[in-house]
Amino acid sequence: MKPLFWLLLLLLPLRSFPQQSLPVQTVKGTVTDRYTHIPLPGVTVQIDRIGAVTNEKGEFRINSVPVGRHTLRFSLMGYEPLVIGNVEVNAGKETVVEITLTENIVKLKDYIVTAQQKKGAVNPLAQVSARQLGMEEGMRYAGSRNDPSRMAQNFAGVIGGNDASNDIVIRGNSPNGVLYRMEGVDIPNPNHFSTIGASGGPVTILNTNTLRNSDFMTGAFPAPYGNALAGAFDLRLRNGNKDKYEFLAEVGFNGFEAAAEGPLGRPGNASFLLDYRYSTVAAIQALGLSVGTGTAVPYYQDLNLKLHAPTKNAGTFNLFALGGLSNIHFGPDEDTTGLYGSDNKDRDRKYASNTGVAGLTHSYNFNAATFGRAFVALSFTQSTGNEFIVKDGLPAEPAVKLDNRQTKTSLGYQLEHRLNARNQLSGGISADLMRFRLDQAYIKDGDDVISADLDARESTSLAKGWINLQHHFSDHLTANTGVYAQYLALNGSYSAEPRFNIKYRTANDQALSLGLGMHSQLQPLEVYFRETGGKLTNNELDFSRSLHAVLGYELPLSNKFRIKTEAYYQHLYNIPVQREPGPFSMLNTGAQFGFPDEPNLVNAGTGKNYGLELTLEKFLDKGFYLLFTQSLFNSKFLASDKVWRNTAFNSQYVTNFLTGREWTLRPGFNLGVDTKVSFAGGQWYTPFDVEKTIAKGYEVYDDSRTFSLRNNPYFRWDVKISFTWEMGRTTQKFFMDFQNVTVKKNIYIRRINTTTGTVSDINQIGFFPNVNYQFTF
Repeated sequence: MKPLFWLLLLLLPLRSFPQQSLPVQTVKGTVTDRYTHIPLPGVTVQIDRIGAVTNEKGEFRINSVPVGRHTLRFSLMGYEPLVIGNVEVNAGKETVVEITLTENIVKLKDYIVTAQQKKGAVNPLAQVSARQLGMEEGMRYAGSRNDPSRMAQNFAGVIGGNDASNDIVIRGNSPNGVLYRMEGVDIPNPNHFSTIGASGGPVTILNTNTLRNSDFMTGAFPAPYGNALAGAFDLRLRNGNKDKYEFLAEVGFNGFEAAAEGPLGRPGNASFLLDYRYSTVAAIQALGLSVGTGTAVPYYQDLNLKLHAPTKNAGTFNLFALGGLSNIHFGPDEDTTGLYGSDNKDRDRKYASNTGVAGLTHSYNFNAATFGRAFVALSFTQSTGNEFIVKDGLPAEPAVKLDNRQTKTSLGYQLEHRLNARNQLSGGISADLMRFRLDQAYIKDGDDVISADLDARESTSLAKGWINLQHHFSDHLTANTGVYAQYLALNGSYSAEPRFNIKYRTANDQALSLGLGMHSQLQPLEVYFRETGGKLTNNELDFSRSLHAVLGYELPLSNKFRIKTEAYYQHLYNIPVQREPGPFSMLNTGAQFGFPDEPNLVNAGTGKNYGLELTLEKFLDKGFYLLFTQSLFNSKFLASDKVWRNTAFNSQYVTNFLTGREWTLRPGFNLGVDTKVSFAGGQWYTPFDVEKTIAKGYEVYDDSRTFSLRNNPYFRWDVKISFTWEMGRTTQKFFMDFQNVTVKKNIYIRRINTTTGTVSDINQIGFFPNVNYQFTF
């Protein structure tokens, strides 16, 4: 901690700078009805003692707001008042907010409703196991690396514990059971160095500078979300500034970054938002400077784009795009991680992944009660890999050839209609038209020649539909009843899944909620096309399925502090397992890179997840916030050998404690200190069969002891120090995020020397300083 002490000492003279007048900035935005999406004129907006009223377009604008954190209050007769606390106003960028208000069902006389801060979902249909992730809020968290997935790992029911990947493990489910959605469109894995069918990666393609508040759901999600067993991450891109041009430059762990936004054409109407990022390590290497990684440099770049074009009579058009390219080359003897084992030092490896999605949406208010939204999108994802056995210092004999590609065209339409003040009917249909090419060959264990494992060029489609009725019994009691359905043309698999949730909120804002639902998910595409003896043996696999039940209770201790708890049970069935008695189950996929080579699978496996979660949260107030989450759970599976075992993700407990404090050292200069402590149970693993490994010359696991041994508990302490300078019309932000300050050795994976039988541990990252600088103007 000595470097931290000296750095703070050097920064102390900043307090003696001459006092400057505090810069001011504009706060503006739009207010719409939460259910019909129509603009709300006449809404009173207050910031401290400054106020404004929305116009006929639901827009408001408040000029000359001093920089700093402010509370925004919104009120309109017939609607529930709303307060948004600690909105950050910076000199270098106008503050733009998009607010929705909820109509009162029962008109009360002589009754004053007090506005409350809430963390409920943006989607009004999500009443249980759902919370809103604010990007500005999440970026405060220590250890998050400005990655939305790592931010979500701090929430109750979510297990991180993997410094090398941002996989989201929800309630003991595989991370492959998480649905990612952007702008209402299901998208492929939004991470660099990813594989088709997986959901995580070491570096995110998502960008917190382009995202607005998004929904994160951990179970019993409502009818609009499907083809997922574990949870859903519903991401939303913000609109660019429609009135003036603004720019951003940033450098940090995630890369060198440049962004621009502003009006398209005449100010005040259409807007654009563009953000590009390039790998920091690769950029430094390109300058001829060594970063100590040899040729094993992670190259990646990504782009986020949104064009927002409202029209006078034809609705609103939005064009969005997300894309990322990444590759890495490991030369012989450069696998310093040991991930490929001690016997593979004579290989030259090159791996790459490419991901992109572009979509067009059109929203239209037919009248004050009916809203429609259409979308069309095209996505592409590719993962390639080549390994060569090196002889005489040169790559010679191929050992691995991998080239998997998927192109998906998605289109759909959603309609929402208010029947009356108590009833809202909504529904949608969509289809994913998928074309894929799967080429995979490698030298199998015990062989000395390369052979094909996958060779498929196919196309198929997944049709989806849903309908939901929301009924307000009163202002305090709301229920959703819906059905989600999907059909896979590849083999005729189909599912109709009822969904139900209900929430009762008392006058003092306590809440009791219940969620029930059936959920299903198709298998990763490469699993369907595994061959045995030249025949496809997995192509008739049905969806994996799960039943969710959640009971929740929320107690506000004040307007700034709440306690929330949820208890849940999940029954999983139709899980692919081996036809012959064995311990394999698809519930454990995602524990390693790629998917296992398992033919002859049948839908005969089951599983169960159950647990209890607790959240204590103090919202940021007077510069201080606190978040404590405790998850206690159990995750088991039953394979074809009829033995109940721990899943690979059954860490059984996770504790997260985050807190932070901000100080104003002088006008326009703020210091922030944030910290996070994470403690989780160790993951279960299968030990090697040492004797068979030595005899056969390759890794052999002891299947009779599948997931019977356990790693030591995971522990990590992160400390983050940040500074914000408001200078004229610019804002500079700088932070140092010291991760794993205790240098705790958390195990990542085990390897065995196939000659000696010696087992070695490969640990996760040690102490890791993440430095980031941002300049907006």
